[in-house]
Amino acid sequence: MTVSSAYPAHTDPIDALLSAHGLRRTVAARLVLGWFLAHADTSYTHAQLLSALQGVEPDKGVTLDRVTLYRLIDRLTQVGLLLCRVDANRVRRYQAMPESVKAMPHFECQTCHRDSPLAGALQGNALDLEAAAEGALQALKALGYQDVSLDLAVRGVCADCASAAAGVA
Repeated sequence: MTVSSAYPAHTDPIDALLSAHGLRRTVAARLVLGWFLAHADTSYTHAQLLSALQGVEPDKGVTLDRVTLYRLIDRLTQVGLLLCRVDANRVRRYQAMPESVKAMPHFECQTCHRDSPLAGALQGNALDLEAAAEGALQALKALGYQDVSLDLAVRGVCADCASAAAGVA
């Protein structure tokens, strides 16, 4: 996610994003949002994120327990800074939400449960998907639906798991 250059150079872009979305600029909020922005192409479960953040910036006295982290990612999701997906196994995965995205197509492997973005794989078709997503969102808004978003999940077996299974057979 690229932060707009409209923010003055002396303003921390993470602080500016938190403030713009009405959130407090706590050390924990800066740490979590900063982590997601630094790993924008990766989605994390709550447990994976908690594990990844253990020991990060210990000099600032940040200790995140699971409840605090859950509440923080919930707030970041509510204001649109994070995308929350629920996979086929009903596991929530969180990822940084690019500002311009109307639909984030992704592939969920049913064997290894890896979640991979498809925007690069779709290349030229990604613009068609964006236009279709925007049309669907506008139609829903016209019907009175509010705070709508679109999640496109393709499920199957990834190439790595398919070739591993073929090698075993």
